[in-house]
Amino acid sequence: MPDTLTPEQRHNNMSRIRSRDTKPEKKVRKALFRSSFRYRVNVKALPGSPDIVLAKYRTCIFVNGCFWHGHKDCRYATKPKTNAEFWSAKITNNRERDLRDYAFLESLGWRIIVVWECELKKDRIDDTIASVRKQLDANRESWLAEQADRRQRREEWQAEIKKRKIITSTLET
Repeated sequence: MPDTLTPEQRHNNMSRIRSRDTKPEKKVRKALFRSSFRYRVNVKALPGSPDIVLAKYRTCIFVNGCFWHGHKDCRYATKPKTNAEFWSAKITNNRERDLRDYAFLESLGWRIIVVWECELKKDRIDDTIASVRKQLDANRESWLAEQADRRQRREEWQAEIKKRKIITSTLET
């Protein structure tokens, strides 16, 4: 079936699709803000420019569109019939880039939460936000435990250095 729009009309439609401040993103941000979570939006300094970054929880949230990111077994992740080869390659590249960005963020010590567009429909949004809140709380506890462990190791290391300095100073005198 041929495209019903002219190339100029199709170009205008596609040019209005934005990568930030999308409706699903705004839903998640509004729900998080209502739950007293504070965050930064589209942090360019992090790989993949996460949609929502909660530094206190050391967590990045990506709000993915089912179509654009190829959500498996989702009815909203349809494959266009026109120019199918292009769209298949584009969606595959998007998925590979997402996985690469997630792995890099995790290697930097960030935790990743992916929220799909279909999970934000009216009948599922409350469960999705509750799940995100639960993950954030778990991430915060884990991050605080890691910080405490690092602090303890640093203090032990500093005590060891101090002890060595005392020993070397007594040996020199």
